[in-house]
Amino acid sequence: MRLPLLSPAFPGTVGSEWGKLWSVRSARLCLLAALVVTGVFSYYYGAIARINGHPVQPVGNAAASSVVLVQFAFAVLAMVAVTSEYTTGSIRATLLWTPRRHRVQAAKALVAAGVAFSGGTVCAVLGTAVAWGAFDGRASFDAGTTARQVLAVGAYQALVAVLAVGVAFAARHPAGALAVLVSLLWAVPSTLLGLGAAAVVDGLPYGAGGHFVGAGADGAPYGPVTAVLIVAAWAAAAHLAGRYALHRADA
Repeated sequence: MRLPLLSPAFPGTVGSEWGKLWSVRSARLCLLAALVVTGVFSYYYGAIARINGHPVQPVGNAAASSVVLVQFAFAVLAMVAVTSEYTTGSIRATLLWTPRRHRVQAAKALVAAGVAFSGGTVCAVLGTAVAWGAFDGRASFDAGTTARQVLAVGAYQALVAVLAVGVAFAARHPAGALAVLVSLLWAVPSTLLGLGAAAVVDGLPYGAGGHFVGAGADGAPYGPVTAVLIVAAWAAAAHLAGRYALHRADA
C-alpha cells in the first residue's frame, strides 16, 4: 500500500486542508491566545525569579515553562480542524472528494503540525525576549541552549497538534476530544504528581515534554532524545486510534 506522503495526490489534499484550517476563525484566535499567554507567563516567570532571588538559569526556561498552558491553544487549533467538519457535516464531502481516508487524516496532521511548530517557535522567541527584561540579571543567555529550547518548544507543540488530530478523529465531538486532551495533557499528570507518582508522569506527554523543552533541570530521569521519543510515541498512538475510528465508522 502506498504511503499517504508518497501519493501524487497528497499535495493537493494538504493544500485543501491548509485552506480549510484558515477558513475557521478559531485558528487565528488560538494563535493569538498562544502569543498573549506566552508573553504574560514568561514575564511573570522572570519577574518572580528576580523578586525571589532565584539562582541564575537559562533565559529560555521562562518560555519553556509556559508550554504547560500554551499547548492547549495548539491542541484546540488542531482539534477544531477535525471536529468542525464533523459538527457541520462537511466531513462527508471531504471523504467523498478524498476516498482514501488515511490521506485526509495525514494531511490534517501535517498541516496542524506545521502551524503548531511555526507558532510554537515564534511564541518561544517572544517569551524569551520578554523574559530577558523581566529576569533583570537573574538569567543567563547562551545562543546554543536558547536555540535548542526555542526549537524544542516548536517541536513539542507540533507533536501535541498531531496527538490532538488523532484524538479528534477518535472522539469526533469537540467536547469529548477536549476532555481527553485536558485529562492527558494536564489533569491526570497533575493529580499523579500530587499523589507522588512522578515516575508515572515521566511516561506521559506532560512529564516528557517538560524534560524535552527545559534546560538545566536536575534529576531528569532521561535525556531530551528519550523525552521527545516518548511524546512522539503518544502522538503516534493517538494518530493510529484516530485512523482506526475513521476507517471503522461512517462519517
